[in-house]
Amino acid sequence: MHNLVSYFSQWIDSEQNVSAPATDASNVDRINWFRCLPFLLLHLACIAVWWVGWSGFALCTAVGLYVVRMFAITGIYHRYFSHRTYRTSRWMQFLFALLGASSAQRGPLWWAAHHRSHHKFSDMQPDPHSPIRHGFWRSHIGWFMTDRHFLTDYRRIHDFARFPELRWLNRFDVIVPIILAVTLYFVGRVLNYAAPSLGVTGWQLVVWGFVVSTIMLFHATASINSLAHLIGRRRYDTGDDSGNNFILALITLGEGWHNNHHKFRSCTRQGFYWWEIDLTYYALKFFAAVGLIWDLRPVPGKAYDHKQHLS
Repeated sequence: MHNLVSYFSQWIDSEQNVSAPATDASNVDRINWFRCLPFLLLHLACIAVWWVGWSGFALCTAVGLYVVRMFAITGIYHRYFSHRTYRTSRWMQFLFALLGASSAQRGPLWWAAHHRSHHKFSDMQPDPHSPIRHGFWRSHIGWFMTDRHFLTDYRRIHDFARFPELRWLNRFDVIVPIILAVTLYFVGRVLNYAAPSLGVTGWQLVVWGFVVSTIMLFHATASINSLAHLIGRRRYDTGDDSGNNFILALITLGEGWHNNHHKFRSCTRQGFYWWEIDLTYYALKFFAAVGLIWDLRPVPGKAYDHKQHLS
């Protein structure tokens, strides 16, 4: 019975790795279908839109939560925890981490540790999600589902791993998305009673606001790992295949300026010119203006030196 509980607890406790130990080299790169079952079922649950119907309120909720949680990934998981491009207080750091965890893309330390590994080995064999080395689907989604990449390498994220609240959230990251989904259900129930003209139900708000929004969010984020290393203009020689892509920048709030980022990864801003729209940076500038964050790292002057440019 204890073993059975431990086996299923890996869906809640991200540090459970009972199905294939990291020392088992023959299995470590295989997709762990059981552990990924909730992730796969979330994709399948998108067809529930035909059952719950739709409403303007539900669609606006889906879009709103997509934008807010995309900012949490780009502005917090990426530009703060992965690259430390600005500073903030400890309590704001934890609130940011909670917001990031609501995206259902695992914990802040897990995300940042893997991203730092990506930069260290960009488009080389150890890069966990290089489409050049591992193919499109492996870089887009497959790597995320293997036992090798379930656990957090705390050696790569020791600067933030010293905070116990972050380690706890990283271990039980699934709690935050569950709370979000349950909250949406009860908000939908209340609105169905208090404002029936909106046409909202509890399950409708869960399906659109959480399920559909979360799946769109994941694949938009993953497109930077995959498509941004296959499609885009290369302004700088970075030693990898990262490119700048306007469309990807729009759907990821600025992450599509990927070649800029790989050349100057410590910059808070990733769109270096006025026409390179970087909505995440604009939001971070607002947070800096009201004193929630500070010490945003600027784009270095040499980034605008045309001698640095490939074309």
